[in-house]
Amino acid sequence: MAKKSVRTLTVRGRRVLIRADLNVPLDAAQKITDDRRIREFLPTLRHIVEQGGRAIVLSHLGRPKGDPATDRVFSLAPCAARMQELLGRPVRFVPECVGSAATTAVAALGDGDVVLLENVRFHKAETVVDSAKKNPDGRLTAEQDAGRAAFAAALAAHGEAYVNDAFGTCHRRHVSMYDVPALLPRGSRATGFLVEKELRYLGEALGNPRRPFVAILGGAKVSDKIGVINNLLSRVDAILIGGAMMFTFWAAQNRGVGRSLCERDKLDTARALLEKADGRIVLPSDAVAAASLAAGVETKLVEGEIPADLMGLDVGPRTLADFSNRLRGAGTIVWNGPLGAFETSPFDRGTIEIARAVADATSAGATSIIGGGDSAAAVEQAGLANRMSHISTGGGASLEFLEGRAFGPIEVLDDA
Repeated sequence: MAKKSVRTLTVRGRRVLIRADLNVPLDAAQKITDDRRIREFLPTLRHIVEQGGRAIVLSHLGRPKGDPATDRVFSLAPCAARMQELLGRPVRFVPECVGSAATTAVAALGDGDVVLLENVRFHKAETVVDSAKKNPDGRLTAEQDAGRAAFAAALAAHGEAYVNDAFGTCHRRHVSMYDVPALLPRGSRATGFLVEKELRYLGEALGNPRRPFVAILGGAKVSDKIGVINNLLSRVDAILIGGAMMFTFWAAQNRGVGRSLCERDKLDTARALLEKADGRIVLPSDAVAAASLAAGVETKLVEGEIPADLMGLDVGPRTLADFSNRLRGAGTIVWNGPLGAFETSPFDRGTIEIARAVADATSAGATSIIGGGDSAAAVEQAGLANRMSHISTGGGASLEFLEGRAFGPIEVLDDA
């Protein structure tokens, strides 16, 4: 999946559409509480403006239902202000992404100038492809398709080249991600530095990992990870299972799981995965259980069956010792999903301890890839983010990449 990089794209004097992921958290006062996604995007933006490109930045923020006039909490205006501070040069914000104001602002750009257009998701056409599955025949209606095409053409008219630096949305064929670059000439469609980095780390992990290759999979549901497990089984040396989905595997082995979250309709699937794995799926040997998910609640360490009135909420110390030992000496580590209910103490211990084990393995020479989402949040919470090789900016995207799914917004870009 080697794709043309922005570093080889001619940008001087050209209008460059840059699809960024500025989906940052905001507080009630519309202040950005975590600007990591803006900082991650900055190297691409800085490169383009320093090379004399005319930067037109597109992004989404949240899932707005109304229009910019009535749904201001989803406006990208705060992102423009923060981008300007970090970039050290003016960033003009336009409160629309298509229309006369946007066209005028783009036309006025000089070499090295930057404009940020308003949230593309204020237009239903941006995500209309997601609506197809709700239609009776699973396809867009003629009206929906026409709206999609018109919106794509209006956005594409702003640019002469296109750069995708929004990995977190690369698994979605949204208009600004897929249709817009498809309308621009070949030779003008490239990856930004962030997407380039994501593809390098994830691609090498799947295609040419240093061994032993150990995957850590957590989270609530086996059903969310079936595709990943199936795709990884032929590639890894071990898959360490944690999170609530461990209890579906336990139940599949006829272990009592009490009131733990368990997908009873996936027991046959779990059994089939264990058989296919031939020992490469490693399940926890103990769990921390409690009567409820609450801070400071009384807990019980369980090594056999979980009592009927309790629920498992974290992995236990024997499991942590086993998992940490398996990570020691690993060549490649991929981690997606927490091992317990890490948002609530004391059920954060398993996730934090494994984060430390991954960090120690990284210091010893392993390549560690944290699959975004809750895994990234847990590593940040543990204060260990700077000790990992790579933390993905896209939880859902990294998960689908690990499943081996095709990414249309990447495929539409030019090959290297």
